[in-house]
Amino acid sequence: MFVEREASIGEPISQERRTALQSDKRILGNVVQCDGARATISAYAEDAEGTVTGQWTVGRMISINLGITRTVGLVYEIGKSDRAWSNEGQNPIEVRIELIGEVRDGGEPGAKPVFDRGITVYPHIGAIAHRIRSRDLQAVYDLAGRHSVTIGTLSQDESIAANIAIDDTLARHFAIVGTTGVGKSTAVSLLLRKSIEARPDLRVLILDPHNEFASSLPEYCVKVDSKTLDLPFWMFRLEEFAEVLFRGRETVPEEVDVLRDLIPAAKNLYRNPNSGTYVRRGSDALTADTPVPYRIADLIKQIDERMGMLESKNDRPTLKSLKTRIESAAADPRYRFMFNSRLIEDTIHETIGNIFRVPNHGRPVTCFEMAGMPSEVVNSVCSVLARLAFDLALWSEGRLRLLLLCEEAHRYMPADPRLGFAPTRHALSRIAKEGRKYGCYLGVVTQRPGELDPTILSQCSTFFAMRLANEQDQAIIRSAIADSSASTLAFLSSMGQREAIAFGEGVATTMRLKFEKLAQEFIPGTAKGEQIEPSVDGNDVDLAMIVERLRNVPKPQQAMAFAEVVDSTRQAGDPDYKKPATAPRVQPDDDFDTRYGLKPSTFGMRQLND
Repeated sequence: MFVEREASIGEPISQERRTALQSDKRILGNVVQCDGARATISAYAEDAEGTVTGQWTVGRMISINLGITRTVGLVYEIGKSDRAWSNEGQNPIEVRIELIGEVRDGGEPGAKPVFDRGITVYPHIGAIAHRIRSRDLQAVYDLAGRHSVTIGTLSQDESIAANIAIDDTLARHFAIVGTTGVGKSTAVSLLLRKSIEARPDLRVLILDPHNEFASSLPEYCVKVDSKTLDLPFWMFRLEEFAEVLFRGRETVPEEVDVLRDLIPAAKNLYRNPNSGTYVRRGSDALTADTPVPYRIADLIKQIDERMGMLESKNDRPTLKSLKTRIESAAADPRYRFMFNSRLIEDTIHETIGNIFRVPNHGRPVTCFEMAGMPSEVVNSVCSVLARLAFDLALWSEGRLRLLLLCEEAHRYMPADPRLGFAPTRHALSRIAKEGRKYGCYLGVVTQRPGELDPTILSQCSTFFAMRLANEQDQAIIRSAIADSSASTLAFLSSMGQREAIAFGEGVATTMRLKFEKLAQEFIPGTAKGEQIEPSVDGNDVDLAMIVERLRNVPKPQQAMAFAEVVDSTRQAGDPDYKKPATAPRVQPDDDFDTRYGLKPSTFGMRQLND
């Protein structure tokens, strides 16, 4: 029987063969038990000279020689049956392995060995076990010519590159899971860099709740936040717009029904100013969900007219409440990215082109920073962006390739249907289920897979599982991996920094790897080229700047200019509008009251009653 010689870490590959005449120290153990999925090997903890070696360690792959094939197994448990250690003589041990597949030599001399998942010839009792040869280890993770990128090295042998099939990883969606502090964000940054290099046609939209990725992708990224985002309110669907108005609370069905009736009328007034409140019926009819511009002033005017109708007497409390909500949202300075006066125009082409980088101008990544955005608006904005991403890929007929990367995905895709925002869940589920057909891909990043919507997670075909300590989170990942590699996940709670277990469509077989180390300036969350020292006595903290950010109110000059622009827009769209005789006050809320003929106290009372 011939047994191939294996290379340990750092040892050059050799084609030397073992024969029965060679010394027993080359044989590491023999099979003493085997079933359909696992085997037990009898071996010694020491070598022939009596020195304890690390030949058998948990997590390493070994090879069992069967003549024409070599069965590959993963060590998941080692121990002594008598639980006692002797310093005299050799200590027999039992090594339990999980059978993964088989390696066969190529048909021609010098051809690469070939790895196949599954077992056709099971190890017999007494079969020789030995460390796996480097060429065989490379064959185990060979991607068979698929378009691949290198993201790190194997944990077992750092001389062998860890490759993933980048097209399958992206097109079939992927997930990166791991507890906080294990290098998850760094792994995301690395994968994005590798993906952009391998797929120059790829556009990436990152939903970044911690504002940390823009600094890690400076040459690829365009940063968008609440100050630079232009997302007009009329691009929101009815459910999304209601989420903004009700500020994340449960909606009032009667008020939503009023919006469903009046928003199409306001859109029709914008398109046909002389048509009155007539709503067109038929194929070109407008609905509350049609992304067509309209004015908030026209919507409020419609509400006022309905309140003045005699038959609407019983509906007046509902109409007044709805009007107050709209006025409050439109006057809130935190919502300027939605209600800015210049967004009344039809800017949908500019908005979509800027967010989804069409054209990309050499920067295919958009980092949408959500940390400074009102929490009650984040769900609606994420819903709009996810919906637009799918529609853009769909109607481009395959010309655009979009990756939507969801950092901290459990925030807006929670497992509990009573939590989160239903339209956001539906938009992301649509990408997960149908996006592959049209070139819209989903990347899910979370530290709590147990709290993530299982429908979304089940659609991810490639996983990168980093250290997870929570038992529920481990159970979720364990349910997604193939049974033949289940023992690999026993290491989830004890893996080191930058280590991950990759499994799924993007890899040939389950692989434990260590990600490449990124330069310090490309690690998310770190300032480029400098480190900010914490304050000792607080004298170097700019408290005035912090308070200004908390208030999020424009300075007086900016507010007056903003008011003048809004006044001119209102005057152009409303022939009955009369500009106040006095100059608008500098506070945005008071300015809004003056323009609508409301006393400050009245508006304030309405806001409290809301």
